[in-house]
Amino acid sequence: MTEVAAGDSIRALKAAFPYTLPVFAGYWFLGMAYGVFANASGFAAWYPIVMAMCIYGGSLEFLVISMLAAPFAPLQTFLVALMVQARHLFYGIPLLSRYEGLGWKKPLLIFWLSDETFAVNLSAKVPQGVDRGWFYLWVSGLDWFYWVSGSGTGALFGTLIEFNTTGLEFVMTAMFVVIFLEQWLSERTHWTALVGFVASVGCLMAFGREYFLVPTLCVMLVALTALKKPLEPRLGGGKGEA
Repeated sequence: MTEVAAGDSIRALKAAFPYTLPVFAGYWFLGMAYGVFANASGFAAWYPIVMAMCIYGGSLEFLVISMLAAPFAPLQTFLVALMVQARHLFYGIPLLSRYEGLGWKKPLLIFWLSDETFAVNLSAKVPQGVDRGWFYLWVSGLDWFYWVSGSGTGALFGTLIEFNTTGLEFVMTAMFVVIFLEQWLSERTHWTALVGFVASVGCLMAFGREYFLVPTLCVMLVALTALKKPLEPRLGGGKGEA
């Protein structure tokens, strides 16, 4: 890495790190719960660590623990994984312009994409003078590291500590509320937030809590596509500042 690239990377790290702190709070505690759960299910410590590094699917990883303990069913496993992670098909669409022209960073950004990373990279304004590609890469990489390190900590110490994890998943809900409020405060108009809120509530009432996510994403995609031209001047375009 050249001296100039190293300087760009360090500046981007300093700018990106504060944006990832809410994600750290959610990922580390949930990751620990996942590691403890895997350990309590009879898996050696390296199982959840490797799965956290390679799958990086959050809720899917919890399901994988149950599927690994069940009889071998590859087709069912594939369909479940596809349905759980299908939302990433929608996440990639609004990030096409932001990740455009980022070269070798783009494959890592695609692999490290998660719900929280999507929310941060889509809502965060890249500071003036900070390289856009390095900023997105640090946000994505730090979030991945938080999840892997949390999962590893829970897996390694799961046999030494015992605690009731009931309600711990609310950390993620609280984190999304914070991200939503930051997005709301950062916009002069609130059309995107209102579209997401109305679509979520409407699909939740129509399809129930187990099936509302994909219909919500479809409604949001159609609505925001239809509103793209009138909203673009107010939101300041698609790419962050370099």
